[in-house]
Amino acid sequence: ECVDACRGMLDQKGYEVLVFHATGTGGQTMEALVDEGLVDAVLDITTTEWADEVCGGTLSAGPDRLSAPGRQGVPHLIVPGCVDMANFGPIETVPEKYQSGRNLYEWNPAITLMRTTVEENAQMGKIFAEKANAAQGPVAFLLPLRGVSILDGEGERFCDREADAALFSALKEHLKPTIRVEECDANINDAAFSERAVELMLELISTGKAN
Repeated sequence: ECVDACRGMLDQKGYEVLVFHATGTGGQTMEALVDEGLVDAVLDITTTEWADEVCGGTLSAGPDRLSAPGRQGVPHLIVPGCVDMANFGPIETVPEKYQSGRNLYEWNPAITLMRTTVEENAQMGKIFAEKANAAQGPVAFLLPLRGVSILDGEGERFCDREADAALFSALKEHLKPTIRVEECDANINDAAFSERAVELMLELISTGKAN
Protein backbone atom coordinates (compact mmCIF):
# COMPACT_ATOMS: atom_id res chain seq x y z
CA GLU A 1 0.00 0.00 0.00
CA CYS A 2 2.83 2.40 0.78
CA VAL A 3 4.46 1.87 -2.60
CA ASP A 4 1.19 2.36 -4.47
CA ALA A 5 0.40 5.54 -2.53
CA CYS A 6 3.87 7.01 -3.13
CA ARG A 7 3.72 6.16 -6.82
CA GLY A 8 0.36 7.89 -7.14
CA MET A 9 1.57 11.07 -5.45
CA LEU A 10 4.77 11.21 -7.50
CA ASP A 11 2.85 10.55 -10.73
CA GLN A 12 0.63 13.53 -9.92
CA LYS A 13 3.73 15.69 -9.52
CA GLY A 14 4.92 14.76 -12.99
CA TYR A 15 7.57 12.17 -12.18
CA GLU A 16 7.99 8.99 -14.21
CA VAL A 17 7.96 6.28 -11.55
CA LEU A 18 9.31 2.78 -12.09
CA VAL A 19 8.34 0.17 -9.48
CA PHE A 20 10.56 -2.84 -8.82
CA HIS A 21 9.32 -5.83 -6.85
CA ALA A 22 11.65 -6.89 -4.03
CA THR A 23 12.21 -10.38 -5.38
CA GLY A 24 15.99 -10.43 -5.57
CA THR A 25 16.10 -9.94 -9.31
CA GLY A 26 13.94 -6.84 -8.87
CA GLY A 27 16.44 -5.19 -6.58
CA GLN A 28 19.33 -6.21 -8.80
CA THR A 29 17.60 -4.75 -11.86
CA MET A 30 16.92 -1.46 -10.10
CA GLU A 31 20.51 -1.15 -8.93
CA ALA A 32 21.78 -1.95 -12.44
CA LEU A 33 19.61 0.78 -13.97
CA VAL A 34 20.90 3.25 -11.40
CA ASP A 35 24.48 2.33 -12.30
CA GLU A 36 23.64 2.84 -15.97
CA GLY A 37 22.59 6.42 -15.23
CA LEU A 38 18.93 5.86 -16.07
CA VAL A 39 17.51 6.74 -12.65
CA ASP A 40 17.37 10.23 -11.12
CA ALA A 41 16.36 9.29 -7.57
CA VAL A 42 15.48 6.21 -5.52
CA LEU A 43 12.64 5.95 -3.00
CA ASP A 44 13.78 2.66 -1.50
CA ILE A 45 10.73 1.49 0.43
CA THR A 46 10.91 -2.32 0.36
CA THR A 47 14.40 -3.23 1.48
CA THR A 48 13.40 -6.75 2.57
CA GLU A 49 15.92 -8.33 0.20
CA TRP A 50 18.51 -7.62 2.89
CA ALA A 51 16.56 -9.82 5.32
CA ASP A 52 16.94 -12.65 2.82
CA GLU A 53 20.64 -11.90 2.37
CA VAL A 54 21.22 -12.02 6.14
CA CYS A 55 19.04 -15.09 6.78
CA GLY A 56 19.76 -17.09 3.62
CA GLY A 57 16.27 -16.59 2.20
CA THR A 58 15.21 -17.11 -1.39
CA LEU A 59 14.82 -13.45 -2.44
CA SER A 60 18.25 -11.98 -1.73
CA ALA A 61 19.52 -9.34 -4.15
CA GLY A 62 23.10 -9.88 -3.01
CA PRO A 63 25.47 -7.80 -0.87
CA ASP A 64 25.56 -4.88 -3.32
CA ARG A 65 21.91 -3.98 -2.63
CA LEU A 66 21.56 -0.32 -1.47
CA SER A 67 24.91 0.56 -3.05
CA ALA A 68 24.22 1.93 -6.55
CA PRO A 69 22.33 5.11 -5.60
CA GLY A 70 25.13 6.19 -3.28
CA ARG A 71 27.77 5.15 -5.78
CA GLN A 72 26.14 7.25 -8.49
CA GLY A 73 25.30 10.15 -6.19
CA VAL A 74 21.55 10.14 -6.83
CA PRO A 75 19.10 11.14 -4.06
CA HIS A 76 18.26 8.07 -1.97
CA LEU A 77 15.57 7.79 0.70
CA ILE A 78 15.85 4.46 2.53
CA VAL A 79 12.98 2.83 4.43
CA PRO A 80 13.33 -0.49 6.32
CA GLY A 81 10.29 -1.92 4.56
CA CYS A 82 9.44 -5.58 5.26
CA VAL A 83 12.78 -6.24 6.93
CA ASP A 84 10.73 -8.16 9.48
CA MET A 85 10.53 -11.13 7.12
CA ALA A 86 12.80 -13.49 5.21
CA ASN A 87 11.30 -15.54 2.39
CA PHE A 88 11.46 -19.28 1.89
CA GLY A 89 9.56 -21.79 -0.24
CA PRO A 90 7.06 -24.35 1.10
CA ILE A 91 7.41 -24.80 4.85
CA GLU A 92 9.20 -28.14 4.47
CA THR A 93 12.00 -26.33 2.55
CA VAL A 94 12.80 -23.95 5.41
CA PRO A 95 16.36 -24.74 6.61
CA GLU A 96 16.44 -27.13 9.54
CA LYS A 97 18.09 -24.57 11.81
CA TYR A 98 14.96 -22.41 11.48
CA GLN A 99 12.38 -25.18 11.85
CA SER A 100 12.07 -24.80 15.61
CA GLY A 101 12.06 -21.74 17.79
CA ARG A 102 11.33 -19.32 14.96
CA ASN A 103 8.14 -17.45 14.04
CA LEU A 104 7.17 -18.99 10.69
CA TYR A 105 4.09 -18.00 8.70
CA GLU A 106 2.79 -19.88 5.66
CA TRP A 107 1.78 -16.97 3.44
CA ASN A 108 0.58 -19.50 0.87
CA PRO A 109 1.56 -23.11 0.03
CA ALA A 110 4.56 -21.87 -1.96
CA ILE A 111 5.84 -19.13 0.37
CA THR A 112 6.87 -19.30 4.01
CA LEU A 113 7.82 -16.10 5.81
CA MET A 114 10.13 -16.05 8.82
CA ARG A 115 10.18 -13.22 11.35
CA THR A 116 13.64 -11.73 11.72
CA THR A 117 15.20 -11.56 15.18
CA VAL A 118 16.67 -8.77 17.27
CA GLU A 119 20.19 -9.89 16.28
CA GLU A 120 19.38 -10.06 12.57
CA ASN A 121 17.77 -6.62 12.65
CA ALA A 122 20.76 -5.14 14.45
CA GLN A 123 22.98 -6.61 11.72
CA MET A 124 20.82 -5.03 9.03
CA GLY A 125 20.87 -1.68 10.81
CA LYS A 126 24.66 -1.66 10.73
CA ILE A 127 24.71 -2.66 7.06
CA PHE A 128 22.20 0.04 6.11
CA ALA A 129 24.34 2.61 7.90
CA GLU A 130 27.49 1.48 6.11
CA LYS A 131 25.76 1.73 2.73
CA ALA A 132 24.50 5.24 3.48
CA ASN A 133 27.84 6.37 4.91
CA ALA A 134 29.47 5.56 1.57
CA ALA A 135 26.93 7.57 -0.46
CA GLN A 136 28.19 10.34 -2.73
CA GLY A 137 24.79 12.03 -2.94
CA PRO A 138 21.95 13.09 -0.64
CA VAL A 139 20.67 10.21 1.49
CA ALA A 140 18.23 9.95 4.40
CA PHE A 141 16.17 7.41 6.36
CA LEU A 142 12.49 7.35 7.27
CA LEU A 143 11.55 4.88 10.02
CA PRO A 144 7.97 3.66 10.66
CA LEU A 145 7.61 3.28 14.43
CA ARG A 146 4.36 1.28 14.29
CA GLY A 147 5.54 -1.50 12.04
CA VAL A 148 7.67 -2.06 8.94
CA SER A 149 5.04 -4.20 7.17
CA ILE A 150 1.41 -5.30 7.31
CA LEU A 151 2.41 -8.31 9.41
CA ASP A 152 4.38 -6.05 11.78
CA GLY A 153 1.34 -3.89 12.52
CA GLU A 154 0.03 -3.58 16.07
CA GLY A 155 -1.09 -7.00 17.29
CA GLU A 156 -0.24 -8.73 14.01
CA ARG A 157 1.66 -12.00 13.54
CA PHE A 158 5.13 -10.45 13.18
CA CYS A 159 4.68 -7.49 15.54
CA ASP A 160 7.97 -7.22 17.46
CA ARG A 161 8.91 -3.71 18.48
CA GLU A 162 12.11 -4.92 20.16
CA ALA A 163 13.37 -6.31 16.84
CA ASP A 164 12.37 -3.14 15.00
CA ALA A 165 14.13 -1.00 17.62
CA ALA A 166 17.29 -3.10 17.28
CA LEU A 167 17.56 -2.08 13.62
CA PHE A 168 16.78 1.56 14.35
CA SER A 169 19.33 1.71 17.19
CA ALA A 170 22.11 0.02 15.22
CA LEU A 171 21.42 2.30 12.28
CA LYS A 172 21.78 5.44 14.41
CA GLU A 173 24.83 4.07 16.22
CA HIS A 174 26.80 3.44 13.04
CA LEU A 175 25.47 6.23 10.82
CA LYS A 176 27.39 9.43 10.16
CA PRO A 177 25.82 12.18 12.29
CA THR A 178 25.31 14.32 9.19
CA ILE A 179 22.87 11.81 7.65
CA ARG A 180 19.25 12.52 8.40
CA VAL A 181 17.11 9.97 10.22
CA GLU A 182 13.45 10.80 10.69
CA GLU A 183 10.93 8.74 12.63
CA CYS A 184 7.24 8.58 11.75
CA ASP A 185 4.73 7.47 14.40
CA ALA A 186 2.80 5.33 11.94
CA ASN A 187 2.77 1.95 10.25
CA ILE A 188 4.57 1.85 6.91
CA ASN A 189 1.22 1.42 5.14
CA ASP A 190 -0.51 4.36 6.83
CA ALA A 191 -1.25 7.39 4.68
CA ALA A 192 0.78 9.62 7.00
CA PHE A 193 3.89 7.58 6.30
CA SER A 194 3.62 7.54 2.50
CA GLU A 195 2.87 11.26 2.47
CA ARG A 196 5.97 12.00 4.53
CA ALA A 197 8.07 9.66 2.40
CA VAL A 198 7.15 11.58 -0.74
CA GLU A 199 7.84 14.91 0.97
CA LEU A 200 11.29 13.74 2.05
CA MET A 201 12.03 12.27 -1.37
CA LEU A 202 11.23 15.59 -3.01
CA GLU A 203 13.44 17.39 -0.47
CA LEU A 204 16.34 15.11 -1.34
CA ILE A 205 15.77 15.64 -5.06
CA SER A 206 15.78 19.40 -4.49
CA THR A 207 19.01 19.08 -2.50
CA GLY A 208 20.58 17.05 -5.27
CA LYS A 209 19.71 19.67 -7.88
CA ALA A 210 21.07 22.44 -5.64
CA ASN A 211 24.40 20.64 -5.52
